[in-house]
Amino acid sequence: MNGSTMPGAPRRAPRGTVRSPRSRRSRARTRTVLGTASAAVALLAGAMTVPSAQAAEPEGSTDTTAPRHCALDTRTGTEKCFSTFTEAVETASGGRIDDAPASARKAAKDSGFQAEAKSLGANRTAAAEGDIIQGTFFDDSQFGGDSLTVYGEALCEKDGWVDFQHDLEDGWKNRISSVQPWGDCWIWLYPEPNLGGDRDGPFKENTGDIGSLMNDRTQSIGFS
Repeated sequence: MNGSTMPGAPRRAPRGTVRSPRSRRSRARTRTVLGTASAAVALLAGAMTVPSAQAAEPEGSTDTTAPRHCALDTRTGTEKCFSTFTEAVETASGGRIDDAPASARKAAKDSGFQAEAKSLGANRTAAAEGDIIQGTFFDDSQFGGDSLTVYGEALCEKDGWVDFQHDLEDGWKNRISSVQPWGDCWIWLYPEPNLGGDRDGPFKENTGDIGSLMNDRTQSIGFS
């Protein structure tokens, strides 16, 4: 009790006096009762703190350690994040792909999903009617961790030029470890904003490991 003397604690008897056995039993009983009461108070206080901690949890909060899957519209800079890859792809494709696997890693190996994605990218008539996914980028190798699906207004032209570019926000700089091209695009990775520095690429297919040159170094992206 922070150094204070507990009620009922033994005190020194004056010289020449002797405590009776009854006095010892009485004090021992007092100490036992006080100890039991203190333990009960501690347990009660601990029980009362649990609801307080739960009440502090934000409504609708999610596990912050779980991967986040974001969809970024390069025309407006609007970014929306979800708990599943399915939702991110549905947003980025304008609702045309609504059955992508919930896991980005599984999606990269799902032949049905890959065929659907390629079909959408090859159909220029359908592409002209909605948003175009140009690429998905992953925090970890082998398409793991957080993902960023970038979409815009058109497919890549394949004319030898970079058709679209995107400077990563601070939250995604120096994080990319694997990539997935979409929209008939090839992907180029740059270590500086505005397509600056020595680039690496083109990444023409799903690439689970982009290599040591640009791993965790990308700050801007070119689509050609």
